[in-house]
Amino acid sequence: MDYKQTIADNISSALDHKINRKDIEAKIEVPKNSKMGDLAFPTFILAKELHQAPQIIAQNLVKQINTEGFDKVVATGPYINFFLNKSKFSNDVLDLILKQQQNYGNNQRGNQRNVTIDMSSPNIAKPISMGHLRSTVIGNSIANILSKNGYHPIKDNHLGDWGTQFGKLITAYLKWGNEKDVEADPINKLVEYYVHFHKVDKEHPELDDEAREWFKKLENGNQEAINLWKWFRDVSLKSFNKTYDKLGVKFDTYNGESFYNDKMDEVIQMLKDKHLLKKSRGAEIVDLQKYNLNPALILKSDGASLYITRDLATAIYRDRTYHPAMNLYVVGSEQILYFKQLKAVLKEMGIPSADNLHHVPFGLILSNGQKLSTRSGRIILLNKVLDDSVKLAKEQIQEKNPDLPNKDNVANEVGVGAIIFGDLKNNRMDSINFVLKDQLRFEGETGPYVQYAHARAESILRKAHVSSQSIVSGSKSVSDPAAWDVLKLLNDFPRIVKMACDEFEPSDIAKYSLKLSKAFNKYYAHTKVLVKDDELVARLSLVKSISIVLKEALRLLGVKAPDQM
Repeated sequence: MDYKQTIADNISSALDHKINRKDIEAKIEVPKNSKMGDLAFPTFILAKELHQAPQIIAQNLVKQINTEGFDKVVATGPYINFFLNKSKFSNDVLDLILKQQQNYGNNQRGNQRNVTIDMSSPNIAKPISMGHLRSTVIGNSIANILSKNGYHPIKDNHLGDWGTQFGKLITAYLKWGNEKDVEADPINKLVEYYVHFHKVDKEHPELDDEAREWFKKLENGNQEAINLWKWFRDVSLKSFNKTYDKLGVKFDTYNGESFYNDKMDEVIQMLKDKHLLKKSRGAEIVDLQKYNLNPALILKSDGASLYITRDLATAIYRDRTYHPAMNLYVVGSEQILYFKQLKAVLKEMGIPSADNLHHVPFGLILSNGQKLSTRSGRIILLNKVLDDSVKLAKEQIQEKNPDLPNKDNVANEVGVGAIIFGDLKNNRMDSINFVLKDQLRFEGETGPYVQYAHARAESILRKAHVSSQSIVSGSKSVSDPAAWDVLKLLNDFPRIVKMACDEFEPSDIAKYSLKLSKAFNKYYAHTKVLVKDDELVARLSLVKSISIVLKEALRLLGVKAPDQM
């Protein structure tokens, strides 16, 4: 039952629908002190319309409100306070969760419309570093959240497999490279050559000219350049997929920048046909003054393409192929202005999905307060971080529960889950100073803390020796006051699912899972769940519902929920 909606309907009816129901619903709040009620409506917003003091409005409305589903409805100063009927509320919430199971919180707002998600997007010939973690796990979680809201997400790993950096890499390989070394340790060797190039070119800037020439050869189809490029791409993808497998992330397409090479001429022609291209110092630009933006540089003076040329081709391809309800770009916040330019150019071109293009920015991952950088050689390899995290998890399990079945599997789920959760619990715009040991704690705001709460719930259910059918069909009326905060949080899950979707914000789900875990642990500390009395099955219904919702919340984040830890 949507109690906020019921309250809003009640108040709107009492006012002869003079005030919009949605406006009323938006103002309903949860009192800080539960002694003041479970929900409250401030009548301040009605004073101007009704020409009465808020206290008088509250007193008059209370007399007209239908109290069905509430223990009582009282006026307290300018507030109308609603006290829910605990028995009915408990039964309604738990019954719905146990019937719907993992589908609890699902809605069909998306109507199965496509949403493309540009995410992860590492550059080939470089390892996946911690710098790629955020785009990957934020994008993956958003895809899960979109699915739960009825959309059809299409995850596109837009590989950085084109551009002048490949001219640099080819130059570096031909000068200092060795085929056997690359075959033995491809990614690390290629990064070594790339870093060495940038050290040498500080004193020998002519190397940049050589690199530009090699990229031009690559664009023009030079066979030697193409063969090297394909080789670099193949060894990179094999390495990437090992990391994605560890994270449990899959993609629907790997169309990298090179995929759009033969689609850029059409983009240039479309811009010309619409008279959008202008000459500026020999280069071709699109003037974006009407959007209060700097001009978008489309082609360099030598005719070479830029990122935006390919991104225009990409957006047009996605528009024609998927007809997306939204086109999301999960890319760092330093690109905010760039995506404003991209969207503005697409709007000028009349691309149908331009209005629904959304940049989903995020902050940096820092190491000792410094930005990670491949060029400077200051990188933290994601693969190593995941392996180290799993190792630490295994050590903790060995210490705390050495007889745990499937220790290796659980250690993997806890170790990898800790890294994902440690990222997603933060508002995505915040920068994160990464410290591995902080992520693996079983207390505090961590993934293992939530996973352990879920495992504890499952442990209680196993010890109860009560069949699932008995729990589903039995009484769900929990009278214990200690359960009240848990019940209200369980009821709030569908709202959190919608909010996380609207805001493209996985941290809404992560923070919710932490609140629910804390509330459950507090309840468990004050209540003997397994006492054989008339409410045993009702309490087990509550515990089972907690397990279901925690597991689903973790799934939305891309984190596993072990039944034993």
